[in-house]
Amino acid sequence: MTKSLDLSESLEDYLETILELQTTNTVARSKDIAERLDIKRGSVTGMLKKLAAQELINYEPYGYVTLTAKGEKIAKEIEKRHIMLKDFLIRFIGVEEQKADETACRMEHAMDTSTFKKFQAFIQTMDDCPHREGN
Repeated sequence: MTKSLDLSESLEDYLETILELQTTNTVARSKDIAERLDIKRGSVTGMLKKLAAQELINYEPYGYVTLTAKGEKIAKEIEKRHIMLKDFLIRFIGVEEQKADETACRMEHAMDTSTFKKFQAFIQTMDDCPHREGN
């Protein structure tokens, strides 16, 4: 889904961050985005303009940033991938939480929709298996 817009990993991270900030603070501000992504505030402006041009965010300089319906849909899909991948790494592989979070962040961008659907089915099979340890 996100690949049809050809979003870079960086733009996907912006969408995910804006969703997170919007969920906790109702809106996002460029300074909060910069802080969360650990980048200079000036770098944020160019990326926000790109996302606005693709109609994924509502943005005006010095104003609040909010996701459009289209942007929110993509951000939630990215967030879902991240959560599932992190959970998998922790539960099935035994990766420490911080490392799982960092790894899931990289993996979520590389996995296309078809592969992710197969991954979801695999997780469901693992969860349903009566012989799996922990069940």
